[in-house]
Amino acid sequence: MLEDLTTEASFPSVWPAAYPQGYAVVDVETTGLARDDRIISAGVYRLDARGEVEDHWYTVIDPERDPGPVWIHGLTREALRGAPLFAEIAGEFATRLEGRVLVAHNAVFDWQMIAREYARARAQAPVKQRLCTIALSKELALPLPNHKLESLAAHFGVVQERAHHALDDARVLAEAFRPSLRTAAARGVRLPLHECLPLTEWTDRPRTGQEAGHGGGYRATNWRPSRKRPACPYPNPGRYEPGKPLKQGMRVAFSGDTSVERDLLEDRATEAGLHVATSISRLTSLLVANDPDSGTSKVVKARQYGTPVMDEAAFGQLLHDVAPAAEG
Repeated sequence: MLEDLTTEASFPSVWPAAYPQGYAVVDVETTGLARDDRIISAGVYRLDARGEVEDHWYTVIDPERDPGPVWIHGLTREALRGAPLFAEIAGEFATRLEGRVLVAHNAVFDWQMIAREYARARAQAPVKQRLCTIALSKELALPLPNHKLESLAAHFGVVQERAHHALDDARVLAEAFRPSLRTAAARGVRLPLHECLPLTEWTDRPRTGQEAGHGGGYRATNWRPSRKRPACPYPNPGRYEPGKPLKQGMRVAFSGDTSVERDLLEDRATEAGLHVATSISRLTSLLVANDPDSGTSKVVKARQYGTPVMDEAAFGQLLHDVAPAAEG
């Protein structure tokens, strides 16, 4: 195991009582980046409260479709032949995550992919909180040239052996997280923990015969297609005011992961008479974001414009009683 590189990281004088009791450092490799893409391998390093490795686990997974960018992750159809389905390893994966904070590099992505796989398996991952090592490195003001995993690893002298291999990426991240955690403890830094919301509803978009199963080819266009919605029939009444109901015609935008599948949440907002916007402008009434400190471009713009930001749970409550548009 790598020696800590700073006295500060090696000997925190007092360990913060509020810090978690254990961590699951996770990396998943996937067939792509879209919501209907699948996990094809997963690596987990379990760490104790102070970041020491307890054990590790790795599996490949049959994605039930083309493996995608083989040139990145190296997992060909042949390599995945005979691999278990996600539903078959969901229980074992869950034992690795249970009772721990999920740690990942760009944790929103890993969590979204994991939550979707569990939703497909009609189950939920036993994860309540996540910690993004990008956010932690920013909190610690580490002098990194960028926020790639390789840069974080180099900063702490961790050697990558197989980039984009889920187990080695998880190992690298675990070794870089340990001194980061100890530095945070020594400084009394509050960890950037965020709530993990499991998907409670799920719909896979229909795929063409060419895309479906192992016979399909890799789709170069990975992002979800835009959906045409009917124009909102109500005028925009302006910004949402805290403590008051939503009003028909308000322009609402979404950022980050949501517990209800995004398309379904947007459909509900549209049915309630709200205008679902894909971007933030001065006319936006409200931004729904479960991580208001996530630093996404939408959150940054919302702050610049003074647009209110609300989490999904509060938004869901307000959707039950949307005020009608003003007449006239």
